[in-house]
Amino acid sequence: MTSVFCQTDDFLKQNPKLANWRNSNNDQPEFTDAEVITIALMQPIFGVSNLKRAYLLTKNFFAKAFPKLPSYAQFIARLHALGSFIGMMTMKIALRSAGDGNVFLIDSKPIPVCKLIRHCKVRLLRDQGAYFGKNKAGWYFGFKLHLLAHSDGTILGAFLTPGNWDDRDVAAALAEGLEPESILIADLGYRDSKELEPLLAEQYGVILVTRSHAPKRLRPLISCIRERIETVFSCFWNRFIDLVFSRSFTGLWSTIRMKMLHYTFCKAGILPPLNP
Repeated sequence: MTSVFCQTDDFLKQNPKLANWRNSNNDQPEFTDAEVITIALMQPIFGVSNLKRAYLLTKNFFAKAFPKLPSYAQFIARLHALGSFIGMMTMKIALRSAGDGNVFLIDSKPIPVCKLIRHCKVRLLRDQGAYFGKNKAGWYFGFKLHLLAHSDGTILGAFLTPGNWDDRDVAAALAEGLEPESILIADLGYRDSKELEPLLAEQYGVILVTRSHAPKRLRPLISCIRERIETVFSCFWNRFIDLVFSRSFTGLWSTIRMKMLHYTFCKAGILPPLNP
């Protein structure tokens, strides 16, 4: 835990423009932003499925390390308020640690908010965008996480959308920041689009590649490269991304952002990787 706090606090001190995001008289709270992020980052390290358990473990066993620890409700409110900062922090570390090359990966993962048996009765987050979606495993109710990653597995962009959104509708937004002549490798769900491929090529200079575009002799190579983003999703599974306890879209997105931040810290070598 000390290592997590030191790394987070050092990052805040090294990036004062990101850290000084408050516009109020209470811009130096007793319980610091580094402490808020540290406790949230401890969730996957503790191996617990939600932030409340991580908070309670910290309160019960590390109270001396956090003498100004607020209530859980205040902690969650602070974490939600730090959402944009956490996103910027994740991106800054990712850009610093990403490898060379112009090959990128894009894919999506369902985030169900309930089990299949409760589909006919579920109301959780319905009024905040949760909806029915379908993937290879079948129907689910919830959201969809869209990721853009470098070929080395570094996450460079993410969107959380309702479960019924088409992957191709988000691809252009994710690819917006890529350099011209970049190669974007996707699965077959992104093919056969009369608008996406010309848009990426003409507006961003990005080449979309799926197995259907490649000759047969190169298809195994495409599949091999795509395995990297599947590994990223597997790492999220180890961080309990499929267990949704949030009661709002803001809470769910904050939780996912923290999992991406922890993954990025591990990928950059700032924190040790989780044990398999």
